[in-house]
Amino acid sequence: MDLKTLRDMIEQDSVIDETELDRESTRLPQLHGKYLNFYHDEKLRLENLRMEYSILYRRKWEYYTGKMDESQLQHYGWEPFDLKVLKQDLHIYTDSDDELIAKKKAIIYQESKVDMLEAVVKEITFRHNKIRNAIDWKRFLAGN
Repeated sequence: MDLKTLRDMIEQDSVIDETELDRESTRLPQLHGKYLNFYHDEKLRLENLRMEYSILYRRKWEYYTGKMDESQLQHYGWEPFDLKVLKQDLHIYTDSDDELIAKKKAIIYQESKVDMLEAVVKEITFRHNKIRNAIDWKRFLAGN
């Protein structure tokens, strides 16, 4: 699920119909379950991306340090790296590697979704307080 679709869904589900507060309060478990499932799915995707990044980083480390043999280079479709990189300069190459950058971008995007879903789940957890406050306010306005 992309971020825009998620935002649109959250925006639609976050509206509280003040004319039917009883229905809104019974909808809370459904909403909580829906977004908790999304949260767990996206969190697992994030962890998977982090593991993929770690594996790719190790491969790139082997590549830039010259520890990768010819068969591995052919397997990944990489050309031999002919420079001798000093240990303290290795980060210059790994930080600017296109494949590692693409994987980092995917992780950042996924972290954004996970953070958003975590906030939504917390909000839904305490939504009953907002509904109760709205009911109390209506009672107050009615003179009770």
